[in-house]
Amino acid sequence: MRVTSSVNVPLAEVVVRASRSSGPGGQHANVTASRIEVSFDVAASAALSPEQKARVSGRLGPVVRAVAQDARSQTRNRELALERLRDRLTGALHVQRSRRPTRPTKGSKIRRVDAKKRTGQVKRDRRRPGADD
Repeated sequence: MRVTSSVNVPLAEVVVRASRSSGPGGQHANVTASRIEVSFDVAASAALSPEQKARVSGRLGPVVRAVAQDARSQTRNRELALERLRDRLTGALHVQRSRRPTRPTKGSKIRRVDAKKRTGQVKRDRRRPGADD
């Protein structure tokens, strides 16, 4: 299962369990095990580097789980659960780019000062006329 461009998790490391789905569904839901739960043990994985393991376990915990019981068929729920697991791992492995500090432009400084002047003028216009007016 391709998680990112550099990380491939073999399906042998993913544990898939089937159980009965909850909720309505009539007679079909009572007899079929269509709910799928997939779990991935981060610490035991050979596909992740130690830095990636630390990042994933810090964000999602030592075992990452995903559940699907949306569809009637077990195969579709298996696809959905694996897709959700892939999405969770992709999000956990994402490294936030460091922010490059920037300075305000000359135009933005001028606009800010002009807005402050306008606000001050509006407040001065609200005042009661004094002896000098």
